[in-house]
Amino acid sequence: MVRIRVLVVDDHRIFAESLAAALAAEPDVEVFAAGSGPAALRCLERAAAEGRRYDVLLVDADLGGRPAVGRPTVPVRAADEDGLVDGISLVAGVRTAHPAVRTVVLAEKDDPRRAALALGAGASGWVAKDCSLSRLLAVIRGVLRGETHLPPALLTGVLKELTAARKHRSESERLVESLTPREREVLRCMVAGLGRKAVAERLYLSPHTVRTHMQNVLGKLGVHSTLAAVALARRAGVGPVDLTGDVVERGGQLA
Repeated sequence: MVRIRVLVVDDHRIFAESLAAALAAEPDVEVFAAGSGPAALRCLERAAAEGRRYDVLLVDADLGGRPAVGRPTVPVRAADEDGLVDGISLVAGVRTAHPAVRTVVLAEKDDPRRAALALGAGASGWVAKDCSLSRLLAVIRGVLRGETHLPPALLTGVLKELTAARKHRSESERLVESLTPREREVLRCMVAGLGRKAVAERLYLSPHTVRTHMQNVLGKLGVHSTLAAVALARRAGVGPVDLTGDVVERGGQLA
């Protein structure tokens, strides 16, 4: 018999243990539990290293007590120990690090906006925490067949949210395309959280020049703060500069 390996990720211990016990009663389900996002990623990495990967993650939407309110940050690093990674950001981190694993978000209440965020982050389903065990098992088996599961009452609202997000993203992409290659590189440094001095050192520029580039970025994007610029860049799909790689060489095309 092929067994489905499920990882329940919830920081409410009683709920996680109860759900795990109920699922484990199924003959084709093998279930484990993790109490935080970082713990879940460690479980995934250990399993992958041992050749016994998980198939489905059931993730608490309010993991860590910090509901996602905007575009999720990715990837979530397993080295983080505070356990305060929200559920939707964990979904995005799993999609990046373990794309074969399906994720289903478990929520206290239906919320079209957050459900749309979850789907955008890579979730395959959004299910109420108080749904029946048979319903949850049907969702688990369905997502493994490539299905996406939403409560019928959420469908219209989620479609509206996804349509609005797509329009917003296209506008953000147009603004980012107006930047020069150097300005886009500076923006990626801003997304990575680098300050003016760190950007100057990385790109072999003077702090004054970096300040000018940053001002130009804010002006072209039509925003008034670095935080707003980063949020717009995220919507446009602009990721952070790779802080582990080599710095940009002097005299390169971005100069």
